[in-house]
Amino acid sequence: MDNKLNEIFGFLISNRLYNHNLQERIYKSVVMPYEDTKDKVISLLYHFANSQSKPKIDALANTYKSIIPDNNCFSSFTNFVEKINLQRPVVINYANLFNGMKCQDGWGDKTAALFTKSIYHLHNGQYANQLRIWDDVPNSIAGNDVFYLPVDEVIKFIFRKLDKKTKWNFNNVNEILKTKYNNQEIEVWDDLWFWGFITQYGSGDNRNFLWNENKYWALKESDKDPQMIIKIQKDAEIFLRIISNDN
Repeated sequence: MDNKLNEIFGFLISNRLYNHNLQERIYKSVVMPYEDTKDKVISLLYHFANSQSKPKIDALANTYKSIIPDNNCFSSFTNFVEKINLQRPVVINYANLFNGMKCQDGWGDKTAALFTKSIYHLHNGQYANQLRIWDDVPNSIAGNDVFYLPVDEVIKFIFRKLDKKTKWNFNNVNEILKTKYNNQEIEVWDDLWFWGFITQYGSGDNRNFLWNENKYWALKESDKDPQMIIKIQKDAEIFLRIISNDN
């Protein structure tokens, strides 16, 4: 499986532009309508919470009631991380942003990882500067920090394709990646969702791998230029050959 992971990683490295552009358009639609820092963060919170397949409305409401009235927690990254960690003394980094968010009512591992990834993207200097929210966010992921891949059903199904014997979940996907890749490289693996989403038909365990143009069109922020779609389809077919071929 190691060789296959390296082959996929090479493909992701070579094709970063597509998902980057998609993510930037998503962030702009979520963040840029707002001037106030608090409103930007709240918009991100709702966006990712509502991306869950079955949001737990009552539980999420508890989180909103706890966080939103506290204006001070939105004033800086430091204050926000301290707030979601019950204001205990914590190291102010991405790991504790993730740890704090996953403990919020109605959240959990995948949604916390999505939110953490978005904060990193908005501040790492690789996206539009007007997307930045706070001045004290690290613009890189330190070696002693921890970055988690947001693992959903799309990604788990790809790993099942690579290894049918393992019951893949958020934890063991991240564990195997951490044995081979550093934090910055794991962020590259976030692009796997894009390629997996547009190359899968069906749901649950009843999925097939095949270029799915309708899935691509279902992404509101995807580039609808016909020539771009043709190019993405060609690269998606390369991705399909990589995950389908045995080493």
